[in-house]
Amino acid sequence: MPELTEAELNDEVMKLHQAVYDKFGYDMKYIRPPKGEFSEKTIIATNNMGYTQVMWSFAYVDWNEKKQPNEEKAKKTILDNLHNGEIMLLHGNSKTNADILDSLIKEIKTQGYEIKSLDEFK
Repeated sequence: MPELTEAELNDEVMKLHQAVYDKFGYDMKYIRPPKGEFSEKTIIATNNMGYTQVMWSFAYVDWNEKKQPNEEKAKKTILDNLHNGEIMLLHGNSKTNADILDSLIKEIKTQGYEIKSLDEFK
């Protein structure tokens, strides 16, 4: 995003906003910069469009569909890094994430953590 002009950035974000609304009926208010790449310009531009930028506090190498970690390793990595206030980034294109998500959520709750939406943190 930092390399885009303001017009390109606006166009890309608005296309994403529309796609999310069309598919899920949800008006986006948060945005995560792709690859975590941002600049003062992108923060100002997205804030001016009404979005709050949100970064993650945990991520692991799960985005490469050709190099998926095995389920046991992925689950251990995620659980070993749990922390209060965590914003966990799990990529939706990861088959491993999809396969472990149910058991992962149950284990996170068993450990005493709560899972909340960003709105609940305000």
